[in-house]
Amino acid sequence: MDKADLAKRIKTVSYLTGQFRLRSGKVSSYYWDKYQFESEPRVLQAVAEQMQALLPESFDRLAGLELGGIPLATALSLQTKRPCLYVRKTAKNYGTCNLVEGAYEEGQTAVVIEDVITTGGQVVRSVRQMRELGLTVDRVICVIDREQGGRQNLQSVGCTLESVFTLGEIEQLSQEVLL
Repeated sequence: MDKADLAKRIKTVSYLTGQFRLRSGKVSSYYWDKYQFESEPRVLQAVAEQMQALLPESFDRLAGLELGGIPLATALSLQTKRPCLYVRKTAKNYGTCNLVEGAYEEGQTAVVIEDVITTGGQVVRSVRQMRELGLTVDRVICVIDREQGGRQNLQSVGCTLESVFTLGEIEQLSQEVLL
């Protein structure tokens, strides 16, 4: 599936209009229901192929953020044969009480994998927490950058953001204005 076809497919299966409160607290007239494209095997595979092209040459782990980044990191792990981590929003309060699930060693480099980024607030928190645990994190890859400050907020903590699509790109490729 080429990038234009993927943009159209994602829009068809996951673009909703109405009134939605985003994780950032902002209210939006549109919403990307990422679970709709992540639960479609062909779309998930095509997204993972596009994300794979954005991966740096050298890194140790993929780090999928709870919840939407986890299926993406898993799909990328299967494609690249690189191990992945699963990063919780908060450490669980039972069993191992881990914030980051999966094996890693201090000093290893992790690439954060996320679905949709608006302001990047939770991603910034997760990056800081992963660094406190000894991981090196300086790159985030997402499917859709809503172009509402996420890139700048991640830059403020020393991370670059790569996206399969920006909002502008997905609009152009699907040949429809989405706002």
